[in-house]
Amino acid sequence: MRNDDPGPGQDKTDDEQWNEFVQTVAAEKEALLLAAEPGPKRVWPRNAALALGAAALTLIGFKVLQPAADTAAPTTAAPLAALTSPTPTASAAPGTPAAAAGRPPIPLDQVFPAEVKAASGAVYTRVASAALPSCTEPDSVAPGLIAMIRAGKGCVGEQVALYKDAQDDQFNLAVFTMKDPMEAVDLVTRLSMHFEDFEVGAQAPPPASGLRTLPPDSGMVQAFSSAGRAMLVSLGQWSDGRATDRQQLVDLLTPLQSPVIKTVFAYESKL
Repeated sequence: MRNDDPGPGQDKTDDEQWNEFVQTVAAEKEALLLAAEPGPKRVWPRNAALALGAAALTLIGFKVLQPAADTAAPTTAAPLAALTSPTPTASAAPGTPAAAAGRPPIPLDQVFPAEVKAASGAVYTRVASAALPSCTEPDSVAPGLIAMIRAGKGCVGEQVALYKDAQDDQFNLAVFTMKDPMEAVDLVTRLSMHFEDFEVGAQAPPPASGLRTLPPDSGMVQAFSSAGRAMLVSLGQWSDGRATDRQQLVDLLTPLQSPVIKTVFAYESKL
């Protein structure tokens, strides 16, 4: 090569060289992002009786409702199905923080009615519901959330329900009633910051329900909300388990989630 010959690329205009530079940087950036992108998270093991698998990313709803202070005596809660929740201590007077902390959760049939009718006309039918022995059952709650609950002042009880709509889409709800209302808010905030993690298991439908037991890789969306002492975790899955159309699934989950948290809010407001 002669010394006065242009080197590689030097015979190109400034604009052409700049465009090549921009394309090269963009390609390198994309490669770095792909390399850094984490693979699908392994979900924690779930028992077949209380579990359907988890999926990839989710869309989170974040809502906090705090009842106004009320010194009225708490209403008497009906017994929970098959399980009884802790009752207030004898030394705690009604209306005091200690009495509020020990007050039983909202009755199961009250928080999870047999049917929920949305303003759109959609009807959600309760398939199953239960009051769990504790808020830290390993077949229902992931280790991360269990650790958060145990690090706090305690949990009064967990209640779960499975609903379906007319298309057999499945919706799981879990209500955790904490002793300290601020812990319910804190849990919602912390869980919302890690929206890719599923900390509550979905229930497998009873055989007589006619619903599919969806595979572990089924798509799922989740939402968190809080009212008083209670945190509501809501999950939604398509009847066929597909991982697409997530916004539409969220749009179906919200009309069920909203009246449930409003019912909890009304109950917690009587503290």
